[in-house]
Amino acid sequence: MAPTSAIPQMISKYIVLPISIPASDSFSTPATHYLYLRPHEPKIPDPTTPRSLFLVNVPFDATHVHIRHLFSTQLGLSRGRVEDVYFEGIGQKRAGAESESRAAEEQRIERRGKKRKRAGRNEGDTNDLEDTKLPEIWDRELHRCGSTAVVVFVDRPSAEAALHAAKRARKEGKEIIWSEELEGKVPALGSARYLNHQRLQYPDKRTLLESVDNYMTAFAAKEAARARLLARHRQEPDEDGFITVTRGGKVDAAKQEEARERAEKQKEKQKGLEDFYRFQTREKRKEKAGELIRKFEEDKEKVKRLRERRGRFRVSVLPRT
Repeated sequence: MAPTSAIPQMISKYIVLPISIPASDSFSTPATHYLYLRPHEPKIPDPTTPRSLFLVNVPFDATHVHIRHLFSTQLGLSRGRVEDVYFEGIGQKRAGAESESRAAEEQRIERRGKKRKRAGRNEGDTNDLEDTKLPEIWDRELHRCGSTAVVVFVDRPSAEAALHAAKRARKEGKEIIWSEELEGKVPALGSARYLNHQRLQYPDKRTLLESVDNYMTAFAAKEAARARLLARHRQEPDEDGFITVTRGGKVDAAKQEEARERAEKQKEKQKGLEDFYRFQTREKRKEKAGELIRKFEEDKEKVKRLRERRGRFRVSVLPRT
């Protein structure tokens, strides 16, 4: 392994921060881990982007406690400056995730009527089902080698101060020992991790029941909001004045009467258009002629049956006693 002095202080806008990994029972040789930091610059910025840092090559056992301890204690930043940490693939931060899920739900409903007006967003404010999961079976998450993380600070000056502190620590050659003073503050690894995993796989009845109840409550709230959204779609006409038919409950008597009146008015509007074209008049004459021929044939058959019945009729006279 190359000495720390041979490693450049910056690589492609990244600040290179050496971290010492102490020896452990599973690996008896100390090692040096290199963490890379720079301002967060995503393709689609969000409100927290100016006060965020992007970390590359995060240690596999890093937790929120480790990152907060690194910036607040080991780099000398004031406590409480780190607002949140989002590791790659774990609690991934997405700006406006709730609004995106609501928009997707509305678009799915609006496909039934493409010209439907967009519904308001207040109806979609429901508990996210992702927040109501079964109890966790691992006490901490581990990361793959070379994973990334986004650290969000309370304000932009705090993020800039964290970068300056990392530069100063690298320039002064300060040794940063990973997990220093964190014994007992984070769940242990090794056999203790798997023993705890075995215990968490079988939660008590009360915890499991509470988790299921929370999920069903959130599911019922989401279904109720979806029903309200569908009901509003049934009442709002589109740009052409049509109301798209959607699935729903039975219509009450007042609405049925209103629909019947609309149908009668539509028939009255179309009365003047029945004989508008010449072929319509010709077809109507053909229908009337065919109806007369059909009735004439029926009358002929009726008279024929009466005559046959009259010929078979005989009067028998009984003798007087």
